[in-house]
Amino acid sequence: MEEVHERTFGTRTNGHTLARKILRVDYYWTKMESDCYQHVKRCMKCQVYVDNIHVAPSDLHNLTSPWPFTMWGLDMIGPIEPKTSNGHRFILVAIDYLTKWVKAASYASITKSVMVKFFKRDIICQYNLLAHVIINNGTNLNNKMMTELCKQFKIKHHNSTPYRPKMNGVVEAAKKNIKKIVQKMVVTYKD
Repeated sequence: MEEVHERTFGTRTNGHTLARKILRVDYYWTKMESDCYQHVKRCMKCQVYVDNIHVAPSDLHNLTSPWPFTMWGLDMIGPIEPKTSNGHRFILVAIDYLTKWVKAASYASITKSVMVKFFKRDIICQYNLLAHVIINNGTNLNNKMMTELCKQFKIKHHNSTPYRPKMNGVVEAAKKNIKKIVQKMVVTYKD
């Protein structure tokens, strides 16, 4: 079993595949498959490098916006090089989930107060009260001041999944487009 698992047949496999490989070399015993599973469980390399596909799935929550400007996603771009003429290096991006309307503003730095000011002035005051806001887990975006602001205006605050930008895909798509536009403006061409 060890010979087939580690040497003869190449890569390490799960218990079921190991049992099939052993059958191919004309060996069989009654508890072969359960023995193979046990062998794989005891194999240190298999445990370290295994894909963890047996994790219980978490519930999916579909976030849709029934009305324009009721659900917004927020994120930031930066630092941007080179700085703008007024010293700004970051862009705050907000997008409405239904209409895909994008609001963006540049700042020299993104602090908690800058984030709250942008959210209050550029989103709440211009587009009325919203019902949901989706923010990634960045400390400058997801902070106590933002939580208090959401409580004050009765806005449901959602966090996107860490290390999984696709979960806030609408904002990520808007950021990608803004980056392309900025890049076109910044890149200088040789004559």
